[in-house]
Amino acid sequence: MLIRDAEVAGRGRVDVRVEDGRIAEIGRGLAGPADVDGRGGALLPGLHDHHVHLAALAAESASVRVGPADVHGRAGFVAALRGGAPGEWVRAVGYHESVAGELDRWALDAVVPDRPVRVQHRSGAMWFLNSAALHATGLDLDGGESGRDSGSGHRDGCFWREDERLRYLVPPLRLDLDGVGRRAARLGVTGFTNADPHPGQGLAQTLSVLPQRLLVMGVDPPVKLMLDDPTLPTPAELAATVEELRPRPVAVHCVTRVQLLVTLLALDEAGPVDGDRIEHGAVIPAETIDWIRRLGVTVVTQPHFPVERAHAYAADVDPDDRPHLYRCRSLAEAGVPVAAGTDAPYGTHDPWAVMRAAAERDDGEAVPPGAALRMFLGRPERPSVIRELAVGAVADLCLLHVPLREALDALSADVVRAACVGGRVLHRQ
Repeated sequence: MLIRDAEVAGRGRVDVRVEDGRIAEIGRGLAGPADVDGRGGALLPGLHDHHVHLAALAAESASVRVGPADVHGRAGFVAALRGGAPGEWVRAVGYHESVAGELDRWALDAVVPDRPVRVQHRSGAMWFLNSAALHATGLDLDGGESGRDSGSGHRDGCFWREDERLRYLVPPLRLDLDGVGRRAARLGVTGFTNADPHPGQGLAQTLSVLPQRLLVMGVDPPVKLMLDDPTLPTPAELAATVEELRPRPVAVHCVTRVQLLVTLLALDEAGPVDGDRIEHGAVIPAETIDWIRRLGVTVVTQPHFPVERAHAYAADVDPDDRPHLYRCRSLAEAGVPVAAGTDAPYGTHDPWAVMRAAAERDDGEAVPPGAALRMFLGRPERPSVIRELAVGAVADLCLLHVPLREALDALSADVVRAACVGGRVLHRQ
């Protein structure tokens, strides 16, 4: 494939030849007929989403969205759940308490008594099942330790971090992975890092139908370590876990102050290795920034969450934590490696929207548009190391309609003209 007249960083407007999945030549006036006329648009490495949950994202087409941005109050929530025929399962996602208050089986029974319903919290950590769903799965009389006991011998329908268990009890869903791949290609995304903490058996094979390049945590390095405050290990216990996994790098889920502190103490004790990551870094107090820099770990964050969730964070987040949410600029200025992931479906799947939010934040953590773009241009295994367009490089490419300067002014998916993986075109306008 010969791409004629594309803007390449550091080279100006040049031609780029791709052979056998790699860039073979870069220069002006390369011989041969053009397969793609770049028209002076910027040619970039394809975008890589460094933190996404692909199976959950692919299940959205079979789900009802009931988040604050999707339904209006209790009336909208009720209307969304009552769709479908009696007896049919309803799977709802994106719920937050600001929509219709706290949920349990009885709150759902009051809304939909005639069909099984399961609702996922926006965090992805909690499922709520109504009585019909509990009966259909056999969980209404389950005497195990999962879920919370109502005190009456029946479940209250609240299941925390039990995706693995529920997966085998609820009806299977058709995963629209084709749709995920197509939508991502239109956004210029040529790679994903799937960040599920416990990838189910065969997940990598299931996801392999995606046309994008794929890194599956736990199957490929790094290993995802999930921390929750109620079950938080001591720093020594976490360090022992990390040491058992070495020499593989780890990616530690950190969304609270105490989770971050335990992680930093554990990495100090176990010793960091190249490729270690902090996922989310939702709360990073200023006094820990230099500590993170010294450890050399990369923070893979979601700079759009303070924008997308501003109303909820204003109500739910401790005032002492609000100045420290999803840092970008302060980390970068301190020399901490930073990259970004959408965390879809728990956030937008559009990396350009994430970039725009990162560049437009009004909390002192905004970064220049170029820095926001680079958070999606890193290597899958080393997210802070930016991929270059050079002879011999893998031809995972994103071609824009416009020069880079104009693209950075817009930070919009509308600028994407084409995307290819290994020289194979996934999307072209």
